[in-house]
Amino acid sequence: MDRRSLLAGAAATAVAASLPRPALSQPASARLLRYVPQADLTVTDPVLTTAYITRTHGLMIYDQLYGLDAQLRPQPQMVEGHSVEEDGRRWTFRLREGLLFHDGEPVRGRDCIASIRRWAQRDSLGQALMARTDEMSAPDDRSFVIRLKRPYGAMLDTLAKVGPPAPLIMPERLASADASTAVTEIVGSGPFRWKADERVVGARVVYERFDRYRPREAGTPSWAAGPKRVHFDRVEWHVMPDPGTATSALTNGEVDWWENPTNDLLPILERNRNIRTQVSTPLGTLGTGIFNHLHPPFDKPAVRRAVLGAINQQDFMIAAAGTDPALWRAPVGVFTPETPMATRASLDVFGTPPGLERSRKALAEGGYNGERVVLMAPSDQPVLAALGEVCNDLLKRLGMNVQFEVMDWGTLVQRRASKAPPGQGGWSMFNTTWSGLDMINPVVTQVLRAGGARGYFGWPDIPRLEELREAWLEAPDLAAQQGIAREIQAVTMREVPFLPLGQYFYKTAYRSHLTDLVEGLFVFWNIRRA
Repeated sequence: MDRRSLLAGAAATAVAASLPRPALSQPASARLLRYVPQADLTVTDPVLTTAYITRTHGLMIYDQLYGLDAQLRPQPQMVEGHSVEEDGRRWTFRLREGLLFHDGEPVRGRDCIASIRRWAQRDSLGQALMARTDEMSAPDDRSFVIRLKRPYGAMLDTLAKVGPPAPLIMPERLASADASTAVTEIVGSGPFRWKADERVVGARVVYERFDRYRPREAGTPSWAAGPKRVHFDRVEWHVMPDPGTATSALTNGEVDWWENPTNDLLPILERNRNIRTQVSTPLGTLGTGIFNHLHPPFDKPAVRRAVLGAINQQDFMIAAAGTDPALWRAPVGVFTPETPMATRASLDVFGTPPGLERSRKALAEGGYNGERVVLMAPSDQPVLAALGEVCNDLLKRLGMNVQFEVMDWGTLVQRRASKAPPGQGGWSMFNTTWSGLDMINPVVTQVLRAGGARGYFGWPDIPRLEELREAWLEAPDLAAQQGIAREIQAVTMREVPFLPLGQYFYKTAYRSHLTDLVEGLFVFWNIRRA
C-alpha cells in the first residue's frame, strides 16, 4: 500500500513554495497567538467526549483542583492544600483565595462538588471514586469535604487526571446539568475566556485572556501543573485540514504554531531557520481500532479475535509515522511501553508474518456471515486517515463486506455516540489514537472500560475486565498491580475489546520567535513571544 496516496497535500518537496497562502489577517499585535489545531472543535463540553481537541479547549477555559506534572505527580492547582483524617476516609480540601469564574462569581466548594459528580458519570476513574464515596459536602465557600466508605489511595491522581475527560471545575448552576446533555454556557475559571461570538465552524475558534485569573504564585510550569501565566491577550485557532496549507501558513509566518504536522513534512519545516520542532510527548501516541460490540459482526469475540490475529502493527505505524523505526514501536500491547504496567505477556498473538489465511478461516468459524462493516475514518486528520486506510485494506483482504465512510473528525466524534445499527446511521468500527499518558494504567485507559452501557464507545461488556480494573485499584503494591496488568493484557487479547495498533512519536512545529512552550500537553500558558 502507498501510504502517501492517502495524505492530500503531503507529497511534494516544494510544497511550501507551490501552495497559495491561506487568507488570514496579519497580526495586529504581538499579543496575538495563531494556532493550527489537529481538527475543528465540534464538542465544547469537556465532559461529553474523549476527543483531545475538546480537552485542549477545556484546559484553556476551565481549571483543575490538582495538576499533573511531568513526573506524573499531582500538584495543588485550584486548592491551596488538603488534610486527611479518620484513617484516610475523610479528605478536606481548601481552595485558593480569589478564584473567580468568567461570569464574575467566586469559585465555591459546592461548585467543585457538582463538577466532580457530573464528570464522574462519564469517567472510569471518577466512577471508582464515587463507588467509594459516602458523601461530599461544602462546609463553607472555600472548602469541600469528601468522606469515603473506605480509604482510596488514588484520590489525588483522580482529581489531577488530565486525560479526556478531565475533572474540570465549572459553576454549580451548569455542573448540575445531566452529564449526557451539553452545558448551555461555556463558563470556567481558567486563564482564557471563550469567544462564542467569533466562532466560525470549520474555520476559527477564538479565546481571550481572562484578566481576573490568578495563577499559582509558586512552582514551575510542568504539564498541567504549576503557575498558568498567560502572555497573550488573544489566541486564535485556525482550522486547516490540509497539511500543505498548514505548511504554507507556518512557513510564511501567517500562523505561529501547528499542533501536529505529518512526519513526512518535517524535513521541509526543519530546513526553515524560522521554524522549530519538538517531540510532542516522550510517552508517544498509541493507535487503536474501536469495535462496536452492540451489533454484528463485532458483537462476537471470535470475529474480533480473527481480526486481531491478522494485524501487522508495523503496517499501521508506518502509515502513521513513516518508515523510520525510531519513530514507532511494534508490537505493543495495552499499556504505554516503558511505563510500569507495560508487559510483553500475550503478545505472541501478533504473528510475523500475520496469519491472514488462518484469520480468514477463523472469521468464518467465528460466525461472520457477510454482514456489512461500516468503517468510519476522518478526512481532516492525516494520521487517523492513514490508519483508516490500512484498516480498510486489512478487513477487505480478510473478506469482510466493508463500507468505508470518510467524514470530518467532528462528524465522526458525534456519530460514534450513536447506538443505532450500522445500516441505520450507526457504525461498526473506527480508528483513533491516545496520548501515552492516557494508557499508563487500567483505570485511565478509556478503551478498557468494558461495563456495557457505561463503557467506552462501542460499549464492550466484559465483566472480567471490570473486575480486574477494580482489583488494580485495590492492589497493595506495585508488584500486585503489575500482575493484574499482565492478566488484563491476556484478557484483552482473548476478548478483544479493541485493537492495539502500536506506538508512534510525532513533533509539533512553531515559529522560532516563540519560547517556553510547556512540554507534554498543548496548552497556552507560559508560552511567550521572544
